[in-house]
Amino acid sequence: MTLILEQEQMTDMNIIGFQIISNVGMAKSLVMEALYAAKDGGFELAEQKLQESWQYFVEGHKVHSSLIQQEASGNKVEFSMLFMHAEDQLMSAETISELVKEMIEMYKRLEK
Repeated sequence: MTLILEQEQMTDMNIIGFQIISNVGMAKSLVMEALYAAKDGGFELAEQKLQESWQYFVEGHKVHSSLIQQEASGNKVEFSMLFMHAEDQLMSAETISELVKEMIEMYKRLEK
């Protein structure tokens, strides 16, 4: 019985990991599209891409937060390389997003 529960939990953890990776991967792609648009002077398109990316980032963050809440309530969350990769992707997407926003502002100043 324990083995079945552990397998179910691991399957759930894999699904959660892939949900995070998928959402933040899409967010990161859209952020880069925003940067490329701004580089070409398409600041309105860049803003649209940033807004769209934020929606994906929030979805990835919600999934991540649910795991933190689960562990905080006393349910042990098993470590996995996949989940570690998902967390890494989440943090890098957030960092890239902040840097790209600043770069877009620089492109706007250069445009003046």
